[in-house]
Amino acid sequence: MITFNYVKEFRVSFPDNVKKWISQAINNENYKQEDINYIFCNDDDLLEYNIKYLKHNTLTDIISFDDSIGKVIGGDIYISVQRVEENAKLFEVSFEDELHRVMIHGILHFCGYNDKTESQKKTMRKKEDYYLSLRDF
Repeated sequence: MITFNYVKEFRVSFPDNVKKWISQAINNENYKQEDINYIFCNDDDLLEYNIKYLKHNTLTDIISFDDSIGKVIGGDIYISVQRVEENAKLFEVSFEDELHRVMIHGILHFCGYNDKTESQKKTMRKKEDYYLSLRDF
């Protein structure tokens, strides 16, 4: 089950459609879905988690805690809505497009994709673009 949790005043538009889209992406990657929790927060919250759990003292748009076992994926995905807003402006895309990109990015990490090297980043970006193109809402 996919759940959306909110730490700040924010709500995902068309939540049922977004959940269906994410589930389809998981199926397309040949994984099964367990509990996936999205937590939408602000920069301060995510910075605190980044320092505490990852020992990184930097702002980020997403942190994922993967509880997947084999081909069954699940875990918690924390997203800074502030960072998504800033990045949408920076990359000159809509807030919804950037939000969905970050949301599917976390799922792709759960499916085994990484973005440490330039090659991995390119692969991740292609997958993100592909799944963004499948949205019908």
